[in-house]
Amino acid sequence: MTAPSAPSAAPACAYTTYIQSTPEAVWRALTDEEATAAYWGHANVSDWQPGSPWEHRRTDGSGIADVVGTVVAATPPRRLVSTWSDPGDERPETTSQVTLEITPHSGGVRLTVTHEHLRDEEESRKAAEGWSMVLSNLKTYLETGRPMAVPPWAGHQS
Repeated sequence: MTAPSAPSAAPACAYTTYIQSTPEAVWRALTDEEATAAYWGHANVSDWQPGSPWEHRRTDGSGIADVVGTVVAATPPRRLVSTWSDPGDERPETTSQVTLEITPHSGGVRLTVTHEHLRDEEESRKAAEGWSMVLSNLKTYLETGRPMAVPPWAGHQS
């Protein structure tokens, strides 16, 4: 008789970037509705308290949220954890989790995003690609005061 094998871990992705900024400015850029709208093309809307809902709303005036979730943990300006789901589909098996870690590093900041509990390797690949585009634009926004003239995802085909 053989022992049952352990279930495989759900796919995840991690992305780290280094930004010439402060932890407070990075936190503000990740949690402020106007700032996120400027470099992400969506406004992240919440009071950022553990247990509170959050929405990733379009900036086209429609008020449509393309991603929703719950704030799991918030330790400004160092760590933010939230769930991510499609609106109306917040079942445990379709909900992922994002952890944002903000660490001082050599006069700047190291920002690490870990997106866990993804459905499959394809979703993990798309998440990694999406995070690299968003965080590139965040870095430009914080270091220059404005986002990239053409967002990295413009014309992008996944």
